[in-house]
Amino acid sequence: MYTTLISVNELQALRAPLVVVDCSADLNNAAAGRTQFETQHIAGALFADINIDLATHDKALAVNGGRHPLPTREHFAKWLSSCGIDAQTQVVVYDRQTMNYCGRLWWMLKWCGHDAVAVLDGGLQAWVTAGGAVASGPAAAVKASSFPLRDSLVALKFTADVSAALGQPKQTIVDARAPARFKGETEPFDPVAGHIPGALNRPFNSNFTPEGFMKSPDVLKAEFEALLNGRAASSVVHHCGSGISAVPNVLAMEVAGLGRPALYAGSWSDWCNTPGLPLATA
Repeated sequence: MYTTLISVNELQALRAPLVVVDCSADLNNAAAGRTQFETQHIAGALFADINIDLATHDKALAVNGGRHPLPTREHFAKWLSSCGIDAQTQVVVYDRQTMNYCGRLWWMLKWCGHDAVAVLDGGLQAWVTAGGAVASGPAAAVKASSFPLRDSLVALKFTADVSAALGQPKQTIVDARAPARFKGETEPFDPVAGHIPGALNRPFNSNFTPEGFMKSPDVLKAEFEALLNGRAASSVVHHCGSGISAVPNVLAMEVAGLGRPALYAGSWSDWCNTPGLPLATA
């Protein structure tokens, strides 16, 4: 069972039951991910739409606020069942954006109690470079299964949780957005710029090598320990703009042997739209 990262060679050696899911996306162009998938994808892969399959805009189904609210676990389980994923399935997720978007599905499966899910290290580019089989066009139809919901394997934090613990040693907020957004110099998506007071900044792409692979566990551990500067890894709550690009930081800490930290899925888009909450810049 692969639960964090999987290499191209390891994926090529895997046998059924296996489901591979392409999560490619572009937050500036909702249709881009599917277009990219249909242009080229790992042969046999399915497609997950970041805005439709991995989020909901139906308030009756939304678990949290923000730009990409999580759907209820029950609603998401129906989609997983439609993908042929059951309790015995090894799931492998990937994208072509330096593992930014596929982490969302990795985390959501853990949230639903499914530990056998891993991120393809290096993404589609690594697969193509290694000569892996590719295909184009829509995904092939799959036989539906029955996905069983089990106890969550991750910690989900809400705005009220983060606000209640603000400034306390038991909580260390880590923001995965680019420095300019963190400092409030620019904000391309949300109505207010800045960050949660006291947050530390670690852009999600800090976790990867120039070739697009995740850094080694030793390097990641050293970098996170330097960032935390004595704060407990168990106190960390990751967030970003809308709960997507924070997940590479969650994954990186686990790869580094620092546990599986919490995720504030509503993130800045939920925080800055909640009246009365403080914000900081610089």
